[in-house]
Amino acid sequence: MDLGIAGKWALVCGASKGLGYGCALALVREGVNVVINARNAQSLTEAAARLAAEAQASGAKVIAVAADITTTAGRDAVFAAAGGPGRDFDIVVTNAGGPPTGDFRDWDRDAWIKAVDANMLTPIELIKATVDGMAARGFGRIVNITSSAVKAPIDILGLSNGARSGLTGFVAGASRSAIAGRGVTINNLLPGKFDTDRLAATVSAAASKAGKEIEDVRRAQQAQIPAGRYGTAQEFGAICAFLCSTHAAYMTGQNILADGGAYPGTF
Repeated sequence: MDLGIAGKWALVCGASKGLGYGCALALVREGVNVVINARNAQSLTEAAARLAAEAQASGAKVIAVAADITTTAGRDAVFAAAGGPGRDFDIVVTNAGGPPTGDFRDWDRDAWIKAVDANMLTPIELIKATVDGMAARGFGRIVNITSSAVKAPIDILGLSNGARSGLTGFVAGASRSAIAGRGVTINNLLPGKFDTDRLAATVSAAASKAGKEIEDVRRAQQAQIPAGRYGTAQEFGAICAFLCSTHAAYMTGQNILADGGAYPGTF
């Protein structure tokens, strides 16, 4: 299927690895020019090289900007990237690493502010910076990578539950404003358990705490997923690319859950 987005410009955050990289890869394969962002310069440079190799087939451009997107300076650096579109992105994929796990009794105000800043306010700032230009041009796709915990909160992920739910509420209103009739959609993509470095870290921590082998924990977790396995970053990227496509023009304000069937609810 031709997604109808070749030649457009996308900003993909947290794209040096994991789900962000999966999204950037899927878009590059569709011929989308991408500006990828992450904080770790070395990892981002390596990711850019891999994407550039993929881009040879599609003719897409790949620009890497190592910066902290949660800061004003970081966002300015992305918008000022040489060869990039400035603020005139057609597609924006927001993505930030989840806050630490723990007991809510141990989190002080600074911990909450940091979580809200990264997982709620930063996506909102990126939306503010790009959405009016999208509307003026008659096309725009914004996809926020959030978490399955938005639908089924996890007790040790209180910081994430709170911050991402705030973003979800904001998107529910903003996506249905006047921009909806001007070719701009805003949706949230909610990952369950995907086989990424972050999952590996959480599995390792869980195994250590329980005194179990890592592979035993992995098998137990996958057994609880109806699909019987973890998801892959490429699968996630394919869903993201579809949401960015011309075919998804009638979908906005939605929370798309990708979790292999783990969420047991009807709605």
